Amino acid sequence: MAISTSIIKELREKTGVGIMDCKTALNECNGDIGKAIDHLRKKGIATAKKRGGRVTSQGQVQSYIHAGGKIGVLVEINCETDFTGKVEDFTNMVKDIAMQIAATSPVAIDRPRVPEDIVEKEKDIYATQVRDSGKPENIIEKIVEGKLKKFFSEACLLEQPFVKNPDITVQDLLNEMMAKTGENIVIRRFVRFQLGESD
Repeated sequence: MAISTSIIKELREKTGVGIMDCKTALNECNGDIGKAIDHLRKKGIATAKKRGGRVTSQGQVQSYIHAGGKIGVLVEINCETDFTGKVEDFTNMVKDIAMQIAATSPVAIDRPRVPEDIVEKEKDIYATQVRDSGKPENIIEKIVEGKLKKFFSEACLLEQPFVKNPDITVQDLLNEMMAKTGENIVIRRFVRFQLGESD
């Protein structure tokens, strides 16, 4: 099937992927632009995951100030190349993640970075709540695990629903950018200040 240059151009504009990759995807998907987008996303994420060990020393630091100067966030997000670090889509994503942190106040970027004492304290609270509600001892651990999973989905930035589109998580947002750029992208660190909050 012959793929027109206009549909290749449209796919390129929607995905930011190179012309040859767009043409190949459209050929493989019989000219269906929706399927071609999915195909490119899967391919891009797979490529980015293969690059997971590659150095991400480029990127941006962005700030977000909210509520009349009462909440402030600084976030550093890294990518592999200076080129990707300067594109508008990347800049917008970093700003969106800074806003996410201001709105949701995550404890850490991911599960391994949640301090162990906080996890133990949460487990303790949940176990006490479940015991006090009269549940049998043999199911307490399972219920605590479920509550802990919910805690991580709220406390870990990557697991949170994205504030601008709750159908996806922050990790999905990163995956989309990795698919678009073909680069490994990581949230390196963040700090959130709230006026009057104690250290």
